[in-house]
Amino acid sequence: MPAGIMIPARNMPSMIGRNGTVGGFGLSSGLSLGQIENHKASESQRSVEMFQPNLMEAGQLHLLDMPQNTSESDVPRIREDEFDSATKSGSENQEGASGEDQDPRPNKKKRYHRHTQHQIQEMEAFFKECPHPDDKQRKELSRELGLEPLQVKFWFQNKRTQMKTQHERHENTQLRTENEKLRADNMRFREALSNASCPNCGGPTAIGEMSFDEHHLRLENARLREEIDRISAIAAKYVGKPVVSYPLVSPSSVPSRPLELGIGGGFGGQAGGIGGDMYGGAAGDLLRSISGPTEADKPIIIELAVAAMEELIGMAQMGDPLWLTSLDGTTTVLNEEEYIRSFPRGIGPKPAGFKCEASRETAVVIMNHVSLVEILMDVNQWSTVFSGIVSRAMTLEVLSTGVAGNYNGALQVMTAEVQVPSPLVPTRESYFVRYCKQHVDGTWAVVDVSLDNLRPSPSARCRRRPSGCLIQEMPNGYSKVIWVEHVEVDERGVHNLYKQLVSIGHAFGAKRWIATLDRQCERLASTMATNIPTVDVGVITNQDGRKSMLKLAERMVISFCAGVSASTAHTWTTLSGTGADDVRVMTRKSVDDPGRPPGIVLSAATSFWLPVSPKRVFEFLRDENSRSEWDILSNGGVVQEMAHIANGRDTGNCVSLLRVNSANSSQSNMLILQESCADSTGSFVIYAPVDIVAMNVVLNGGDPDYVALLPSGFAILPDGTTAHGGGIGDTEHGGSLLTVAFQILVDSVPTAKLSLGSVATVNNLIACTVERIKAALSGEVA
Repeated sequence: MPAGIMIPARNMPSMIGRNGTVGGFGLSSGLSLGQIENHKASESQRSVEMFQPNLMEAGQLHLLDMPQNTSESDVPRIREDEFDSATKSGSENQEGASGEDQDPRPNKKKRYHRHTQHQIQEMEAFFKECPHPDDKQRKELSRELGLEPLQVKFWFQNKRTQMKTQHERHENTQLRTENEKLRADNMRFREALSNASCPNCGGPTAIGEMSFDEHHLRLENARLREEIDRISAIAAKYVGKPVVSYPLVSPSSVPSRPLELGIGGGFGGQAGGIGGDMYGGAAGDLLRSISGPTEADKPIIIELAVAAMEELIGMAQMGDPLWLTSLDGTTTVLNEEEYIRSFPRGIGPKPAGFKCEASRETAVVIMNHVSLVEILMDVNQWSTVFSGIVSRAMTLEVLSTGVAGNYNGALQVMTAEVQVPSPLVPTRESYFVRYCKQHVDGTWAVVDVSLDNLRPSPSARCRRRPSGCLIQEMPNGYSKVIWVEHVEVDERGVHNLYKQLVSIGHAFGAKRWIATLDRQCERLASTMATNIPTVDVGVITNQDGRKSMLKLAERMVISFCAGVSASTAHTWTTLSGTGADDVRVMTRKSVDDPGRPPGIVLSAATSFWLPVSPKRVFEFLRDENSRSEWDILSNGGVVQEMAHIANGRDTGNCVSLLRVNSANSSQSNMLILQESCADSTGSFVIYAPVDIVAMNVVLNGGDPDYVALLPSGFAILPDGTTAHGGGIGDTEHGGSLLTVAFQILVDSVPTAKLSLGSVATVNNLIACTVERIKAALSGEVA
């Protein structure tokens, strides 16, 4: 369903009728929701009837105003006492608190009741046995003590709150004591460090008191001095005189070059990052709660990064017995026993209940090695290029920017959240250090390793053992990349639909990272291409127009990917009793953002399985000729491609501008911007309605940042159960996991409240779309 679709604001005629049906209206900048009635009147009526009772059961008019920490399974049935305590707290012993007995006159003094000592003692005794009495127990108590059931209920609520406060106060006291003890230990250790010296480089001071660059250079000089002495001794034996020691020459500096497609070219020290919450942050989650390292942590981080670099190189270059080939010869599997023997240093044993995921992939990509290192060491570029995988990322502190003007020796402490494009798979959050180094043979390596031991968190469900890539320069601007992904995770919480894909390591593995990198390198190369053939009709040849349109499409893809996952920045609410696959919805406010229409935005998403290959699903959804089979809001009109930009070897990888030739004259000036992209690990079809005037500006090379977009679309993944052994890379066989996600502007007033009719309409829309896709594709395999 095209995003940017608007349910009328308060000052517009309502599209929701008294009976829950949808009335029609026209828009100048988006497809109309008002035509759903003509296509699916019965589905809409049924959805509203089934949806409303579930909303009203809990006594809430606004489903999406639930507490953010409410788990998915608890949404339909919030406990009665918790609901009452949230709405009537602070009413201990107050008469007339039920609402019906409140006197409408505001100046009348409220009457209060003091419980007798006997009543309090009896309720205290009962509280020790049962702090959560049910209705029957409350009525029995009220009858015995001569109180109203509501008074008993409020007394127990307040008593629970009081006990919780006392418990928290006691815990705070304990934590404060432990904190003081740790601070004293820290001061003692720092004092001991200040009197230490480095045995490797001979430095007179502790690492914590010198810069990382200085320490790095001292170690490098000591190593090179030993190597020169050894070579000189060998040469003296054969030549008869020692070799003259020449001064060490630093590697030549390489100027940084900003990438196109709106990717910033700044240095990797930003504290920001792409992929945060799309409409404002959710404070208090794991990523935002982690602070940068202390001075005492830095020596430990440096030592861990150096050891991780050695391990990554070994993992990337070693073969059997560390890496064992699967029976079908298509994948390699890590031998965990051999790994422990080969790399005894590390971040400690695997936590209980965690599972090891390790994978290695190699590819040759169309980008030079310097640009690849820039992407990996700049959090904004990294998040943009891997927007389908990285939902959020931040650089907390830059311990070193590198030496000799490039990223050689750069060291950054970071946090990141990686995702699968579905609300059914929990994201993986990591707190880690990223270290970049250029080796003697000219190969660059970038390694990540978790710092969870420095900041233990009970909620951490993923930690990265040394993971990253080796980048080797090749002729003609190409690079050979060896990617190693090695993590330990708690996979509980993954929906059954995705368990197979995640458990075999393909959902987050090295193959997905390197396939995404390869596709993005092709996309960037197409942006810079100048030899565009002019024979094809509809191909955009204007260089400025191509760049502007691709930049707009890139923003659309990033926005879609950031809003479809189960990120901790999102609060999804599951709609039950809809008759469709579980539909999850959430609301966001868009204010003062020129790239999005202002108002209340409702996001809805669902994931389901199809017995059709991912390749066939992708071809069906991206083809404008079959769009009318699933797009309810195209009103049966003919969809025509006006222009396109190819951005990869595969013909399916392109950005298109579509026009809906509808009989509805109100949609005559509406276009659809669509990007379709596919690789061996999955595919996307993402689209958004755009105004024809705004697109004319973009096609002439104008700034695309002021074009308002609300993207919707599809994410298609293999189900991981193909009988042909191809796993996630076999997109021509097996079944598909399809995620459908819509974003709809339901009210142009950001302070407006969400109506039940709006939610029911969107729920009906997504359910009808799913039914149409299933009907169209299941008919092919019937």
